Amino acid sequence: MLTAGDLQAIALTLQVATLTTLILLVLGVPLAWWLARTRSAWRHPVGALVTLPFVLPPSVLGFYLLVAMGPNGPLGQWTQAMGLGLLTFSFAGLVLASVIYSLPFMVQPVMNAMQALGPRPLEVAATLRASPLDRFFTVVLPLCKPGLITGTVMSFAHTVGEFGVVLMVGGNIPGVTRVVSVQLYDHVEALEYGAAHRLAAVLLVFAFVVLLVLQWINRRRPA
Repeated sequence: MLTAGDLQAIALTLQVATLTTLILLVLGVPLAWWLARTRSAWRHPVGALVTLPFVLPPSVLGFYLLVAMGPNGPLGQWTQAMGLGLLTFSFAGLVLASVIYSLPFMVQPVMNAMQALGPRPLEVAATLRASPLDRFFTVVLPLCKPGLITGTVMSFAHTVGEFGVVLMVGGNIPGVTRVVSVQLYDHVEALEYGAAHRLAAVLLVFAFVVLLVLQWINRRRPA
């Protein structure tokens, strides 16, 4: 059976992953649309910055986020000046770090779906006098539904499995920042291999279900 600490870590992880995914939907979808459509010279630098977490070691990203959120960092100084305190070793800091680290997992599949859309559907909608905003919500988003679902599922799953970034930014505070990956690490460090096996099995089943869902979504895409 899972311990009380395991259940607490799972609940906290689901909260972080859910909130992170919702924020990524709000921020990532417009960003993906801009990257898919723009001809700006900023497209490639912004695209590289967004995809940086794909190749950057999580501990490196976590370190720089820790420095930025710290008392002498630019973000830390701003949050203190606003009366918000420091984001390090807090739930809010975990969410912010998760949003940055999981951003490419939302943007990439959505952007690919938008690029595959082509100009024809938008041109047809324009001839029917649909406004740009109306075209986005009634044409682009429905036609890009598989990409949106893939991005949502992958962002949620990636956030659940985070370790390096959340450990650097959030530490290991029970009920506040101790997510399930950190809880598993604690079990192994304490030589509690039975508890580690049980918690790892939960994550393994979760990962398998995520991949199964994504394969089912891809099989349903029209040829």
